[in-house]
Amino acid sequence: MKLTFRWYGQDDPVTLEKISQIPTMSGIVSAVYDVKPGGVWSMESIEKIKKDAAAHGLEFEVVESVPVPEDIKLGTEKAPELIANYCENVRRLGKAGVKCICYNFMPVFDWLRSELEHQQPDGANALAYDEETVLAMDPLKGDLALPGWDASYTKEELKDLINAYKEMGEEQLWKNLETFLKAVIPVAHEAGVNMAIHPDDPPWGMFGLPRIITNAEHLRRFLNLVPMKENGLTLCTGSLGANPDNDLIAMCTEFADRIHFLHLRNIKYTGNRKFEEVGHPTECGSIDMFGVAKALVDNGFDGYVRPDHGRMIWGETGRYGYGLFDRALGATYIAGLFEAIEKTK
Repeated sequence: MKLTFRWYGQDDPVTLEKISQIPTMSGIVSAVYDVKPGGVWSMESIEKIKKDAAAHGLEFEVVESVPVPEDIKLGTEKAPELIANYCENVRRLGKAGVKCICYNFMPVFDWLRSELEHQQPDGANALAYDEETVLAMDPLKGDLALPGWDASYTKEELKDLINAYKEMGEEQLWKNLETFLKAVIPVAHEAGVNMAIHPDDPPWGMFGLPRIITNAEHLRRFLNLVPMKENGLTLCTGSLGANPDNDLIAMCTEFADRIHFLHLRNIKYTGNRKFEEVGHPTECGSIDMFGVAKALVDNGFDGYVRPDHGRMIWGETGRYGYGLFDRALGATYIAGLFEAIEKTK
């Protein structure tokens, strides 16, 4: 596996220099952040990320993410043009040496939490989710103010989007995803790029919005839409693991050859559809991190891995979930975990 680290560009307080000092770190996971979803990234912008990373001894082989516009998910009349733009981005990224693109097909928002600074007994704070808090809000009345929700939408735009998705339903979202994949995956194959869809976070529906990348059955259905190696998964233990019914070890065993990117983080269940993010090691939470890594190694996984969300510890402040200290601890834990499993296999 290759150990990587999320980097949000020149404005990220976690600098490339700091990332390069993490032992066994091979590269960064980044994106072009100044182009709106649906636009085409310039080669100059892509090459600059690659050049900046290389100056610190880091590779730029993973993009997270190339956002999928809502018009593609909804299948509007704008979708064909936007899919063509998406394909062009895949070609350009492949030309620049990118090997894996992480993306998602979640309606309206990428992830959702009810709290950004949940205080933990040891003094750390972390992201947390409480279903009761979330469902007490009504986005159609404009009282939604939750982490992960795209605040750039006006009240009316948000209402129109939610109503459009409700009217469309889950099966049509699957059909629109299939249309997207049948256009993009052949281009990815030609460009030498693996596409890796990220699961819905959390993996269940809310506010009437359909969520379809949520469990093993749906992962199986997704992979069969276009049964090519390039049509693969980002397996996120924190996202899929938020539902205790999801058997992560079984998923890793079954889908190992189609998992191109791995997000490793631990969570602790604190109630029904209620959890908080914790330190990465198994003993810190409810996810068997060792079991996940072993299932992947035993079944031939050789993709990219990154420590996912970290807590804010030691007084650090910054982008919630993406500070340096706890993610660096997570990275060294992951490196040690894989080394031990691989050497004793």
